[in-house]
Amino acid sequence: MERLIELLETLKPNVTFTKDTRLVDDKIFDSLGMISLVAEIANEFDVVISPMEIVPENFETVETLYEMIEELIDED
Repeated sequence: MERLIELLETLKPNVTFTKDTRLVDDKIFDSLGMISLVAEIANEFDVVISPMEIVPENFETVETLYEMIEELIDED
């Protein structure tokens, strides 16, 4: 999770991220920001995020995002 938090802080340096940080509800990432986030996660973690995975449940908090990444890594 530390790697993910570092990535998020790179994208949004003025935000302090914890596992409970609400990414969309707290308006940290808008729709354009989410596109950048998905691309950065794909590059950083070497995973493919399909459109089916881009659902609110997976991007609700840092923790749910991390859980999705772990599942994608396990699929490889």
